[in-house]
Amino acid sequence: MTVEDSRYEAVSSRDARFDGVFFFAVATTGIYCRPSCPAVTPKRCNVRFFPTAAAAQGAGYRACRRCRPDAVPGSAEWNVRADVVGRAMRLIGDGIVDREGVGGLAHRLGYSARQVQRQLTAELGAGPLALARAQRSHTARVLLQTTTLQAAEIAFAAGFASVRQFNDTMRAIYAATPGELRSARPGRGSRFGPVVAESGRAGVPLRLAHRGPYATAEVFDLLAAEALGGIEEITGAYGSRTYRRTLRLPGGPGIAEVQERPGGADGWLECRLHLSDLRDLTTATQRMRRLFDLDADPYAVAERLGGDPALAPLVAARPGLRAPGAADPEELAVRAVLGGGSARAARALGEALVAAHGQPLCRASGGLTHLFPEASALAEADLSDLTGLADATGPSGPAEPAGRRLPEHRRTALRSLTAALAGGDLVLDPGADRDGTERELLALPGVDPVTAGHVRMRGLGDPDVPLTGDPSVRAGMRRAGADPAHDDRRRPWRSYAAHHFRHAP
Repeated sequence: MTVEDSRYEAVSSRDARFDGVFFFAVATTGIYCRPSCPAVTPKRCNVRFFPTAAAAQGAGYRACRRCRPDAVPGSAEWNVRADVVGRAMRLIGDGIVDREGVGGLAHRLGYSARQVQRQLTAELGAGPLALARAQRSHTARVLLQTTTLQAAEIAFAAGFASVRQFNDTMRAIYAATPGELRSARPGRGSRFGPVVAESGRAGVPLRLAHRGPYATAEVFDLLAAEALGGIEEITGAYGSRTYRRTLRLPGGPGIAEVQERPGGADGWLECRLHLSDLRDLTTATQRMRRLFDLDADPYAVAERLGGDPALAPLVAARPGLRAPGAADPEELAVRAVLGGGSARAARALGEALVAAHGQPLCRASGGLTHLFPEASALAEADLSDLTGLADATGPSGPAEPAGRRLPEHRRTALRSLTAALAGGDLVLDPGADRDGTERELLALPGVDPVTAGHVRMRGLGDPDVPLTGDPSVRAGMRRAGADPAHDDRRRPWRSYAAHHFRHAP
C-alpha cells in the first residue's frame, strides 16, 4: 500500500489516532476534514491529502463545520523533530510570526527568510505566513464562539491586520461570515462536542484536544507535588482537581486554569484563560498544551516502549502517560538549578525565590499572587539570604535541613544561568536548537548533566532525553529489572520511558 492508501484506510475507519497528523479534502465538496470526521466517507478518487490545515486552505478548501479540523491536536512530529522545519513549527505555534513577522522567525532559526519559506513550503505545502494565518483563523473562531467581544476586537486580538482581512479570511476558510459563525456555535450533532463551555464565568473557555488515552491523574499528581505557592495551586478534590497558575505573556500577566478529567475522557481537557491582552490567546494556549504534553502520540509511544520486556507491564498499567513540559522554559531552568535533583528542595527554595523576587499581581486570584521572577531580575539580585524549608529526603539523598541557605555551588549555577538568559547568550524557547542548548547549559558553572537533561526534556519538550543518570529514574529501572545499557532501544521516546520508570512499583 502507498502512503495515501494507508491514509485513506485511516479515513475510512475514522481513526482518531491520525487527527492532526494529516488532513484530507474532498474535491467534489471543497471541504477539508480531520481523519476521524463522522461524515460519510468520500470516494477515494475524490480525496486529496494535506500535511497541514494551512496547505488545505491554500489549495482552496474550507474547514468542515462538523468535525472542526482546525481544533485537532498538533502533530507529535513537531515535538520529535529537531530540524529547522520542526523548530519553525514550534515557534509559529507560539505566535512568533504574529509578534515578530517572518523576519523574526528566520532570525531565531538562524536562516534567511527565503530559506525558511522554501523549506516549509516544500515540506508542508504552506509557508510561515499561511501557517500563521490558519492559526489566527482558529483563534478568531474560538473567540467568536466563546466570548461576547465585538468582531473588530476579535480581529485584532487574533492577530489580523485589519477587520477587512479578518472578514475575508473567515469567509475563505469557513465559508461563513464572522456573524454566521457566532450564531451557528457548532457542536450539536457532532461527536466532538460543543465549543462553548458554561456561561457566567470570566475568562476564555477552551477545550484543549489530545489524541488517545491521557493519564490525567499522574500529570496532576506531578504538578501538585511541584506547585510553587504564589504562582501555582491545585484546587478541588482528587479526580476533579483544577490546576491554576500565573503566566508571563507578551501582552501582560495571565492566569490559566485546567481541569482534571479522569482517564482523558472525551479527548480534551477543559481550560480557561484570563488574559490582560486577548492577543496572547494563541501563545497562552500553546504554553498550556506544552505543559500538559497534549500533542503527544500515545499510540506510537506505547508501540515502541511496549516492546521492551521491562517497560511492557508499566506501559500497560498507565496508558497515555505523558511527559509534562513547561509553561515557561526559563522558569523551569531556574527551578531545576535550585533543586539540584531534589523536587522538595526545588519547591521550598522556589517558593522563597517567588516571595523575595517575584512580581506581585495587581490583584491576587485565590492563592495566585505573583509572577515568577524574570531572569534579568535574578541576575542582579542578592541571593545570599535565600533559604528554603526542606525536611524530607529527595531522590538524590537527604534534602537541606530546615532554614539552610542555598548552597554556594547552586547559587553560582543560578547566577550564571540567569546572567546567560538575561544577556541573550542562552535562549530557551520552542525553537531552540536542543543539542546546542544542552551544550551551553553544561558549559555553565554548577550545571550538571542531570539538570541539563531535565531542562532539555521539560523546558524544550524533547521526547527523547536519556535520564539514566537521574537517581529516581535509575531506582525505577532497578525495580523494573531494566538494563541501562539498553536505553538506546527506547528511542525516540526515552523521556516517556523515564516517566514510566519513575512509576515502577
